[in-house]
Amino acid sequence: MTAPVLVIAVGNPGRGDDALGSALLDALRGAGAERSGEVELITDFQLQIEHVVDLEGRRAVLFVDAALPGAVRGASLRQIEPTGSRAAPEWTTHALRPQALLDVYWQVLGHAPPAAWQLAIEGERFELGAALSETAERHLQHAATLALDWLRAAPTSTAG
Repeated sequence: MTAPVLVIAVGNPGRGDDALGSALLDALRGAGAERSGEVELITDFQLQIEHVVDLEGRRAVLFVDAALPGAVRGASLRQIEPTGSRAAPEWTTHALRPQALLDVYWQVLGHAPPAAWQLAIEGERFELGAALSETAERHLQHAATLALDWLRAAPTSTAG
């Protein structure tokens, strides 16, 4: 059975603050987010077209990723929509933005994707082999609060 809510984090845990997404999932696991079976947490280095399969059968999805310094203030949660492009996507082996993945969902499955949100967590150091910065650790705590609040409000019922 597919959990109605998906939290998908992207980032490279070997590149300093790029590990914020997987660190957030660790915090959510520690808070028991998956216990009810209503929430699934997955992580990957980047979004790919194959992640369309992970979105199938969901009511809500939260995309989590690190943001470059200044792109957001600390942590930012916002609802996102497909771009609306029904043109053939440019297929590459590189990552997709969450909105582009929602477009691929429309194109592949022929119906609307689940409701989607994006949680961006500001980082400052992305060097190979670096640990999370102190600033990122503070932003992670704020992001965990936002994510837990979102999970409490996320639609879990698959009924109409």
